[in-house]
Parts: sequence; C-alpha cells; structure tokens
Amino acid sequence: MSPVMRTRRDGTVRPARHRAVQPLSVAWLLLVWLALWGDVTPFLIVGGVLCAVLVSVVFPLPPIDLGSRIHPLPLLGVVVRFAVDVVRASVQVAGVVLRRRPVRNAVVAVDLETESDFITTLVASMLSLIPGSVVVEVRRSTHTLYLHVLDTPDASAADAFRRTALDLEQRVLRALPPRAAEADRRAR
Repeated sequence: MSPVMRTRRDGTVRPARHRAVQPLSVAWLLLVWLALWGDVTPFLIVGGVLCAVLVSVVFPLPPIDLGSRIHPLPLLGVVVRFAVDVVRASVQVAGVVLRRRPVRNAVVAVDLETESDFITTLVASMLSLIPGSVVVEVRRSTHTLYLHVLDTPDASAADAFRRTALDLEQRVLRALPPRAAEADRRAR
C-alpha cells in the first residue's frame, strides 16, 4: 500500500503524517494486554494503556479505513456459517486422514470479485482457518487467491471448492459492503 502523499507549501511532496496515538488502536491493544494477563485490575488497566500508547508512538500506523459498513445480521450469518464450515471441514479432514488411500491435493486459484484489500484479507484468513485449505499466495493486483486444498481428486472438486470460496466472499460482501457499492445500491 502506498503512503498518502501531501504537498507542502514549498512544493515538495512528502508522506503525510498521521496521528500516532489512535484511540481505537489503544483500546484494542489494551484488550489484548488484559487478555494476556487474564485479569482486570486498575494497575493492569493503567499499565496496559501506557504500554499501548508506547507501542503506538514507537510503531505508528496510518489510520485504517475499512471502506465498508457493518450489517449486523448478515455478519452474524457469516460467523455462524464459518463455524459450521469449520466443524464440517474438520470431520472431512479426519475422514481423509483415517482412510487408507492416497490423497490428491491441488492448488486452486480463486479470482475474487472485490477490489478491497480488507475483504480480500478477510476471505483469505477465513479460508485458511477452515481445515483442509491454506492460502499459499495472494496476488493483490488481480485479487486472486491461490489455495492448497486437501483431497481434490479432479477438476470438478476444484471447481466445487472455488464456488465455496466465492460464496464465502459474497456472504462477507453482504455483511461488510464497500461504501461505493452501498452508494450505488442506494442510488438505484
């Protein structure tokens, strides 16, 4: 991702400065801090806030714009379906392991429809967390995922996995539609 560039008064172009301490980042880091300690005390809260501010100052990040809105009901559907997919895939992987026959694997290319880096990352992460598949490469320029898929004996099995991945992308897009797509939908 290229940095946001700003033109100064003297005409020089420099990367834009971002506010180092972002409240949302500090809150998230505080939650991680408290989860690591496994307790909530005033001392840990103060220490966590100080640690989060220090990390934010030492390692500043640009503000993150997800570029989408959150639709709670479709998001709940994505989470429930993801849990079902994980359980189903776990049973399938166990069946593959317990069978005593050779397993044929494949690398399947999935061309995503979205141009959002956030959605691409989310879909890739979810597909990697489902047992039996792991992302081996992501081409950002074409938004193509290459996944190593367990027990894919023929082209029809690869196509079935590709359809499953694209269905996941569509569910995520319904739950987190990009702002441009939301504006187009409202304009119609």
